[in-house]
Amino acid sequence: MTTLEHTLRQGLAELGLALSDTQTAQLLAYLALIEKWTKVYNLTAVRAPAEMLTHHLLDSLAVIAPLRRQLQQGPVDPVVASDELCPLSALQPQSARPVRLLDVGSGAGLPGVVIAICCPDITVHCVDTVAKKAAFIQQVAVSLKLPNLRGIHARVENLTDKYDVISSRAFASLADFTTWSRNALAEQGVWMAMKGKHPADELAALPADVRVFHVEQLQVPGLDAERCMVWMRPALAV
Repeated sequence: MTTLEHTLRQGLAELGLALSDTQTAQLLAYLALIEKWTKVYNLTAVRAPAEMLTHHLLDSLAVIAPLRRQLQQGPVDPVVASDELCPLSALQPQSARPVRLLDVGSGAGLPGVVIAICCPDITVHCVDTVAKKAAFIQQVAVSLKLPNLRGIHARVENLTDKYDVISSRAFASLADFTTWSRNALAEQGVWMAMKGKHPADELAALPADVRVFHVEQLQVPGLDAERCMVWMRPALAV
């Protein structure tokens, strides 16, 4: 077992994620693809494999358990938990179609590709305005045999498809993120934004028609930095 694989498996255990050997191998192969393409296309500023593992893979893997919880039962916070504020719980298992997730400003596919690997039952589209980054996602889908993954070269404002979950990682302010992607959000859909420190100023600047229904802290193995995830949905009309 390589040092990278050992570190990855240790991180998965700390995150409470039980992945198959195939999925673990796909994550490592994805990391190798990022490293290879970055030499030519500058996909990421982080270039050392060990650092990429922590700052990219494990950072993105930290969202998997919270995403699964939302899909299964909605927010765990009893203060905000209610039928009207837990729209994702209505999507499974009654829905016959897969949950559709759009990763905005996906870049090298973080966290979109990681979600596609860990959650094969979710259809993941990664959109980016940079053609080479969308092409990279397409290459990852082919190389890792991920039929649920697709790269899209476009501006999110121009998309016409609808998605149940729209995610972002260090993409833009919460106000811009929700405004730009609003037309792509399905009925009962939600936004999932990865942030560093608790973004109090950004939360205060959100449009009146966007409601935050859950903010949770994320613990990333091996990363000594604050991380949180902000869950939002359109406010109910009064």
